[in-house]
Amino acid sequence: MVNRVLVGIDFSAASRKALERAAEWATRLNVPLIAMHVVEHPSQAIFQAYAPMADPTWFQKFEPNAKELLDEWLSPFPGSTKLVRTGNAARLLVAEAESGTLLVIGHVGHGALDAFLFGSTADRVIRSAEVDVLVVRADPRV
Repeated sequence: MVNRVLVGIDFSAASRKALERAAEWATRLNVPLIAMHVVEHPSQAIFQAYAPMADPTWFQKFEPNAKELLDEWLSPFPGSTKLVRTGNAARLLVAEAESGTLLVIGHVGHGALDAFLFGSTADRVIRSAEVDVLVVRADPRV
């Protein structure tokens, strides 16, 4: 049984579609809508084990901007909740998705080289989530 809908927001066109779809499901199921953005240090996305961590305070300055932008994105969805975290997006989304959560994520679709080298947050979430995951494609042809 779904008792809340959690949507990952990275401010891409795919996550805009994911937010709209998540809101539809939250309304249909009459459960809370939670939107989560993760401020991710570049070393989290590129060769995670090998990239040196720069001064961690520089990217934390992005949090206030992310909160403001998330407020704008959520304005059409009264009663929704926003979460802004810092770290690895896939790990934090999966950790936040407790039992009974429908986890909604957008999938942009990258080229073969990007997919091979970096994977995607959507792919990592799908592989590790223990809850149902709805993937919303930015482009249905991808």
